Amino acid sequence: MRIKSLFIVIFLSVFLLNCKDFSTDIIGDYFSNSEYYSPESSEDFEYKIDQFADLKIIRYQIPGWDELTLKEKKLVYYLTQAGLSGRDIMYDQNYRHNLAIRSALENVYSNYSGDRKSDDWMEFETYLKRVWFSNGIHHHYSNDKLKPGFTSDYLTGLMESTDTELITEAFEVIFNDKDSKKVNKSKDVDNVLLSAVNFYGPDVTSKDVESFYAEVTSPDPTKPLSHGLNSKLVKEDGVLKEIVYKSGGLYGVAIDEIIKWLDLAAGVAENEPQGDALRLLIEYYKTGDLQTWDDYNVAWTAATDGNIDYINSFIEVYNDPLAYRGSYETIVQINDFDMSRKMSVLSENAQWFEDNSSLMEEHKKDSVVGVTYKTVNVAGESGDASPSTPIGVNLPNANWIRGSIGSKSVSLGNIIHAYNNSGSSGRLKEFVHDDQEYDLEVEHGQLGDKLHTALHEVVGHASGQINPGVGTTKETLKNYGSTMEEGRADLLGLYFLYTPKLQELGLVEDWKSVGMAAYDGYIRNGLMTQLIRLELGADIEQTHMRNRQWVSAWSYERGKEENVIEQVKRDGKTYYNINDYERLRDIFGELLRETQRIKSEGDFQAAQDLVEGYGVKVDQEIHAEILKRNEQFTGAAYGGFVNPELVPRKDMSNKVYDIQVKYVNSFEYQMMKYAEDYGFLVKD
Repeated sequence: MRIKSLFIVIFLSVFLLNCKDFSTDIIGDYFSNSEYYSPESSEDFEYKIDQFADLKIIRYQIPGWDELTLKEKKLVYYLTQAGLSGRDIMYDQNYRHNLAIRSALENVYSNYSGDRKSDDWMEFETYLKRVWFSNGIHHHYSNDKLKPGFTSDYLTGLMESTDTELITEAFEVIFNDKDSKKVNKSKDVDNVLLSAVNFYGPDVTSKDVESFYAEVTSPDPTKPLSHGLNSKLVKEDGVLKEIVYKSGGLYGVAIDEIIKWLDLAAGVAENEPQGDALRLLIEYYKTGDLQTWDDYNVAWTAATDGNIDYINSFIEVYNDPLAYRGSYETIVQINDFDMSRKMSVLSENAQWFEDNSSLMEEHKKDSVVGVTYKTVNVAGESGDASPSTPIGVNLPNANWIRGSIGSKSVSLGNIIHAYNNSGSSGRLKEFVHDDQEYDLEVEHGQLGDKLHTALHEVVGHASGQINPGVGTTKETLKNYGSTMEEGRADLLGLYFLYTPKLQELGLVEDWKSVGMAAYDGYIRNGLMTQLIRLELGADIEQTHMRNRQWVSAWSYERGKEENVIEQVKRDGKTYYNINDYERLRDIFGELLRETQRIKSEGDFQAAQDLVEGYGVKVDQEIHAEILKRNEQFTGAAYGGFVNPELVPRKDMSNKVYDIQVKYVNSFEYQMMKYAEDYGFLVKD
């Protein structure tokens, strides 16, 4: 938890037909010798490498790489290659024309010999980089279609000069208002029909989806299968039909490459449970069988030994307005031994947190089973996790596996570190209420964020239970299910962030200061600073932004009479100041209890009232003010990452004796290299 299929490949670009020329022409002419970065030391590492539109591109290091054995390095390499082999899948899942558009734009980029310094060309480059960042033509966060800063006539000229072809519909959609929202979660509309995401045929409605899955049952109702997770639902002659992602099926060419690398990974597995899990994942990719998917998740969850772990497959359902279908995602992880030892204490005390939470007694679990937590360092990401990545993950998502087997929670330590070291403090100074809030954030904010992520993933998602006879969250809460679950996990983390128990467990030295910093940061972000990511007048669509606002806004309103959180107006600027942290903790507890009740009882109306009432609409006066105040800062609102490049070193007999880590120096270089090396669906 966090946080698209190409039926017929249309009009392959000249770039793909002439990929042998790519290395010489593009890398040689436009990147020369600057594609790699060699820091003098890890302390001198430069994280930020590019900025455009509302985005910045960051590098991350891989701490501990040289401590791995050659076998472990090979395992990491094979897993990252498997992940990158499915890169095209995410583009196609996001929108049916993405691959054709990306291919055409890349062909222009690789072959255009005209003026590369003009304003129009700069706008073209920016648009292409935004498409790469978002895995398609819709913004990765707002879901709105990206708007090019050049005209259709200019693009036509570029395409003519580079012999680039693109079907009319795909060309026109770059500039028109069609398919304007990737995921539409608005109230009282057909969310499936009005979402551009490519999980459903263009004529499939929300009612079609609900009716189809109402008739689908699982062999064991106590262990419901994740129906719809790995398929596209279409209509053929008026009849609904699933087309499954698998070898020989949808995305089969890319999936066969994934299988090839996973098979190599299984051959160098660290232990038998890890190898068994990998072989089950291979079987799942071959068959598309959802029972095999559950068998794999059980095996993967239980395989906790070893220094290497991974996430791979169709997992998170945030991009589906009805939360059935999983987006392709991979993260390859190396254990951060020191931090994992410190944070495993949360897993060991998960039952204490459950017993002492504010949930109704009937909604508490008698036994929180098998929650594991690690801080890991990322070695490679792809799909829905790249370039924009989560900072913490808790899997698997199936509630019955969480309840009976447990889950794995990880905090992506080197990603968090890179985020924290890629910006400046100017924006923070602008939006804090006073010096005390600023000092608390500087001194304790990073630890507070890290602990909140850990509590959210380890305790939050593992906590609570659904009442007997009540359906799954996606069945009962529907399009509000994801934001309700993320808000519930946030609230449990917030409830325990301001408690001396954290200090008793040795996690902090000053629980009160850490808790105050965490509360300040959450309210400041939920009510103000996250709004810099939205255009003026827009509603909040993204799942996590919604949950942060409804948690913050409900809590602000609940404590208004007691002045728990005070809205301060000073010199024409708005601030929020917490006057009573103890009472705010109680309010978080009240909302946590209600949120769990809604989930446990499947109360759709209450979920809708909470999200629509507090999480969707934005105070336009404050929003305009926030945007105006933010104009002084050149830092981007969103950050994403380039991956380190893992390069096998071979001796004279062609035997691998090491895997080298190389840090890339250009976002464009990596994206074009990925297009050449992993564009399996486009080349098919």
